[in-house]
Amino acid sequence: MLDSSSHPDVFMLTHEFYPKRGGIATFTEEMALAAAKLGHQVEVWAQRADAAIPCPDWPFKVKRLKLRGSHSLPCLWTMARTLIHERHRWRSADLNLCEPGPMLAFMLLPDIEALRPRRLLLTVYGSEILRFHANPLTRWLTRRLIRRADRIGAITHYTESLLLRHFPEAAPKVVRILGGPRSDLSVNPHPPGGRDPERIVVLTVGRIHPRKGQLLTLQALAALPDELKARVDYHIVGTASRPEHERPVREAAATSGINVRFLGSLSDTELTTAYREADIFAMNSIEHGHSVEGFGLVYLEASLQGLPVVAHNNGGVPEAVVDGETGLLAPVGDRAALTGIFSMMIRDPELRRRLGEAGRKWAQSHDWSRAAQSLFGP
Repeated sequence: MLDSSSHPDVFMLTHEFYPKRGGIATFTEEMALAAAKLGHQVEVWAQRADAAIPCPDWPFKVKRLKLRGSHSLPCLWTMARTLIHERHRWRSADLNLCEPGPMLAFMLLPDIEALRPRRLLLTVYGSEILRFHANPLTRWLTRRLIRRADRIGAITHYTESLLLRHFPEAAPKVVRILGGPRSDLSVNPHPPGGRDPERIVVLTVGRIHPRKGQLLTLQALAALPDELKARVDYHIVGTASRPEHERPVREAAATSGINVRFLGSLSDTELTTAYREADIFAMNSIEHGHSVEGFGLVYLEASLQGLPVVAHNNGGVPEAVVDGETGLLAPVGDRAALTGIFSMMIRDPELRRRLGEAGRKWAQSHDWSRAAQSLFGP
């Protein structure tokens, strides 16, 4: 437990944090845990949360701000105002803007000595780079933010390349901070799958959104030969923030000829059970507007459970899924290839076993402490 009398030397600011689940929330929590293990006194600033939801006994402090966690002007202003009000605390510390909201809020602050931390650290994932570059005002503000930054953590080689393509001035400041599976997720020592070897459970974990590819996965499964399609159960974990994202998936499910279950949001215990009852993990992400898959921690979480992965060769996914070793990657837009991969995996239990076993080792080779050392180290 954090000593309440200690003064933080690392402040991490985010609009997306526990109990909200997602890549950025997980990344922030795990980096805070790793930084604390390295000896840093960490304080996370995050969006408000329901007081009835118990929080883990973290070795760092969490300051809940009166913001919903969106990138709306009221949320940005709340974060900016808190930064100004609390400047006497963070000026002598490392300030890590680890989500696009705090970056936008910090962009609103003048570049003056009174508002400069000991070191300004940024964490970039991918989509925010495209969004910031698309607008002339945020493009200029981002370039100013990069000049003010001391270090910029890119979560993958792909994200680093995306950053340097749009903001080449960031090159001298970039470090790679490759993450891993959630530290509270244990390795599954047993073969995955249900009790009936004739049934194949395909699992997707992620918010229901065009970029996450649930509809593409469903369409590829629906194109399987009838004898294979009759064996498949497709489980979808996650919810949609907009009805128009979920509606086409449900409509396709109704006519697919596949047993599809929408499991919604699950607790950590329920999610572990969902992983361990599955035979194949699939998340066929694609680029959607300015939204890209910078990495995909969920691929490593599935691999940790011994699941072979099916995905698209897109964005940072090949850095999370080793094609032919921990999973199989299909070209984006080639539905026949995606269906062919599913057909191969369903027919070949030995292929599933080999990919799953390699995936366990691959996931366990990722270490959050190395990422934290790269960002917060000397």
